Amino acid sequence: MASPSDTARGMFLRATLEAVRALGDEEAVRRCQRASGEEKLVDFFTYPISANLRMVFAAARMLEGHYGGFDEALRQLGYRAAESFLASTAGLALQFLARGDVKRLVGNLPSAYRASVSFGLRSVVWTGPTSGRLTMRREFMPYPFHEGVLLGVLKKANVRGARVRGHQLSTLESDYDISWEA
Repeated sequence: MASPSDTARGMFLRATLEAVRALGDEEAVRRCQRASGEEKLVDFFTYPISANLRMVFAAARMLEGHYGGFDEALRQLGYRAAESFLASTAGLALQFLARGDVKRLVGNLPSAYRASVSFGLRSVVWTGPTSGRLTMRREFMPYPFHEGVLLGVLKKANVRGARVRGHQLSTLESDYDISWEA
């Protein structure tokens, strides 16, 4: 379903490799990189989302035994992707603009996605002072991956009681209920 113009930043592919590397298996890292079809990865270069998907799915298959299942491996890979993004120049700028306000940080996620990938539509609707729903349309990564991304963002914001629950609506559509304790 992805076209060649559907791209993601290299930092996400590199985050996947780092998640696999954390288990200490360099052969698994090489297999994931081969699955992507990309030899050299540069954080702010763009790569076809299909390369990222091949790498993430290969990594999740390799990590599922370690994390207790395929979906949990995807969540862990998403969590690592959030860590990588938030440590980047763009992620630091996002945190600076939020000025420590969790609601502002989550509310700016659609803009952060626009800066990181060339596809999809995302929006946030607030359902309460510490809860909201993030919608994703024309999104290629599976919902457990994005649950991990969102949990990583909330952890970085140092909130208590962070909860994220994804709902797959169709192949390329999902919603995420996000909440935390006040």
